[in-house]
Amino acid sequence: MDITTASALVTGGAGGLGEATVRQLVSAGTAVVIADLNDEKGKALEAELGERVRYVATDVLDEASVNAAIAVAEELAPLKIVVNAHGGSAGAARVVGRDGEPASFEQFQWYVNLFLNGTFNVLRLGAAAMAKNTADEDGARGVVINTASIAAFEGQIGQTAYSAAKGGVVGLTLPAARDLTKQGVRVMAIAPGTFFTPAFKMERGEADQKWGSAVPFPNRMGSPSEYAALVQHIAENNYLNGEVIRIDGALRFQPK
Repeated sequence: MDITTASALVTGGAGGLGEATVRQLVSAGTAVVIADLNDEKGKALEAELGERVRYVATDVLDEASVNAAIAVAEELAPLKIVVNAHGGSAGAARVVGRDGEPASFEQFQWYVNLFLNGTFNVLRLGAAAMAKNTADEDGARGVVINTASIAAFEGQIGQTAYSAAKGGVVGLTLPAARDLTKQGVRVMAIAPGTFFTPAFKMERGEADQKWGSAVPFPNRMGSPSEYAALVQHIAENNYLNGEVIRIDGALRFQPK
């Protein structure tokens, strides 16, 4: 795929993995829509990166909101890349706590709603838009890249809700790719390990010492730019489809 003639929509694009993806794609010549709900950071990033970048306040669970962001992307260039990198946290909980109380059902629903339902909502609407593109010599019209987690495979104690939601993203990948073969839209997922983002609210060195020491090699936390570089490669490589790629430095989560 020639991403220099394309636009991309990046959910969660105002920070963390999403912001790194926005910067990577813009540097590669792609027009980008930052789809996020953080107005301050989104508008600041738009102003910094220039006229081929737009911030659009976007609720991934709202069809009209997502379609509005897609429409802005299509004004910039044909939409060929959709990246679901939105995040959030509602805390962790054991299925039954030490006090004997069951986990919050509302918390479980929150995770599934944001990470699985929100991802599917953006996937389906983005794919429908990309299906209208002119195909390249492979018949390709676009790619959706979702964000899973290695917690989908090795969820830790207290991560049932998060792991279930990210496991759903993993399970979505292959059947969605198969569904979209006639439309020429690929579906991929990235499963990051422990990556350093502003969500840790501490200095990189402190975070590396606390969490990076468990990573076999490189013996550190991942950098958002490494996730973003993988996004670009997936976008440009038409033969990557229907697969989940771990990016984790050979880390395998232990129970806790």
